[in-house]
Amino acid sequence: MTDRRREYLQQPLFYLLVLIAGYLTYLILRPFLVSLGWAAIFGMMFYRGQVVLARRFGPTRAALLITMSTALLIAAPAVMLASVLAHEAPQVVQYVQQASLTAPRQIERVWTLARAKSPLELPEDPAVVIRDAVQRAAMFLAPRAGAVVADAFATLGSLFVMLFVLFFMLRDGDVFGRHLRKVLPLPADECDRLIRNTRDLVVASVGAGLLVAVAQGLIGGVAFWLIGIGAPAFWGVVIGFCSLIPVVGAAIVWVPAAIWLFLSGAVGRGVTMLAVGVLGISMVDNILRPLVLSGRTAVSGLVIFLGLLGGVAAFGFIGLVLGPIILVITGTLMGMFARPEPVEGPAAKPEEAVEKRDVVGSGNRR
Repeated sequence: MTDRRREYLQQPLFYLLVLIAGYLTYLILRPFLVSLGWAAIFGMMFYRGQVVLARRFGPTRAALLITMSTALLIAAPAVMLASVLAHEAPQVVQYVQQASLTAPRQIERVWTLARAKSPLELPEDPAVVIRDAVQRAAMFLAPRAGAVVADAFATLGSLFVMLFVLFFMLRDGDVFGRHLRKVLPLPADECDRLIRNTRDLVVASVGAGLLVAVAQGLIGGVAFWLIGIGAPAFWGVVIGFCSLIPVVGAAIVWVPAAIWLFLSGAVGRGVTMLAVGVLGISMVDNILRPLVLSGRTAVSGLVIFLGLLGGVAAFGFIGLVLGPIILVITGTLMGMFARPEPVEGPAAKPEEAVEKRDVVGSGNRR
């Protein structure tokens, strides 16, 4: 370090300028933080593919190919979802309307008992309450339709930014990696291990989440079709998306469906729905996720659980990936304080070390 640079680092004004520049940089990048986060996640996921393709097509063409493939992977499910919603939405609305017109007999009995013991006056027909709830929900959502459209355009803009940043992250990944290793105040081996573990955790967690979502959606859609519930494709897509929600997951869909079947008197179909939900939909998560994560990461289930909940609360949907990663990185950094300095080569036994020292000492004396 030169004397002039050391003199700069000792001046408080230098650190003030760094803080101001960092804050202004944050203000500039704040609208794109989510897009940058997803670009980093996809970049880590497709890093090995970029390395393989770059050997054949060059880094620029390989990055462009992977970026276009990522756009197709994102656009194809979105188009399929839109087509499913457009095709199944009328059936869902008709099914809900028919169910709300005449409440099941079990609900009527419970409602009659509640009316007899309630100090407040309740309507005779519980379907009136259901229709009022549906109307109020429609009145609540109608003025916000414009906001939904605006959010859709904002999502498209964020997607474009994410793909644009992903291209440069893939093409210049080696450059970014070298800069990151220089910035991190860690030994070279510890820095490489931290980056490698983070990349493996991202690939494993994202891959496991998507695989579980697809499997649970397929099982749920087939189960709804076999049981005879209307619009099974729609409910399968909903189950797939809800499976990404921490803790409750797909149960937020199939549990109310089973309860409704029981209340409507279809006990056999309700038992079938409950069995498929417990032994099929929920068990997929317990089987597929460990298979995908095995060998890639040894993260505790408690860390994953807290990371998912806290990550969603702090960062939104992207927190499903960032939450566990941040906890794992923090644990790794904290563990470096407890580990002793690495020893070069295999550790020698105390007796061997003493003998070696004696031999060296006698040789020096000679």
